[in-house]
Amino acid sequence: MGTVTDYLDSLAGPNRETLERVVAIAREMAPEAIEGTSYAMPALLVDGKGLLSALETKKHLAIYPFSGRVLPQLAEDLEGFDWASGTLRFSAERPVPDAVVRRIIELRLVEIEAKTRRK
Repeated sequence: MGTVTDYLDSLAGPNRETLERVVAIAREMAPEAIEGTSYAMPALLVDGKGLLSALETKKHLAIYPFSGRVLPQLAEDLEGFDWASGTLRFSAERPVPDAVVRRIIELRLVEIEAKTRRK
């Protein structure tokens, strides 16, 4: 168990299922990811860097890719969703398509790999 697992276990219903799906895709794409925190949020980490956080708020669900450059690259795919450079807001009734979640993770992994190589 870890911080992400504990967080998801604290949720219920469709919101939990929707966020579990996002995290499952991230784990599939980055099996080396570990659970931890980034910016005080439960997160999956790769090489010590935040890969993704998927959270429930009072008004929506959100994906945080810990980068201001990932989501703008997907602007066309995010049409109809409420998003800013570091946050994608959605709901269990209108989840982010799996293909878009995969692209978010893919782009973030490329960033993390580039940062790791520079060290």
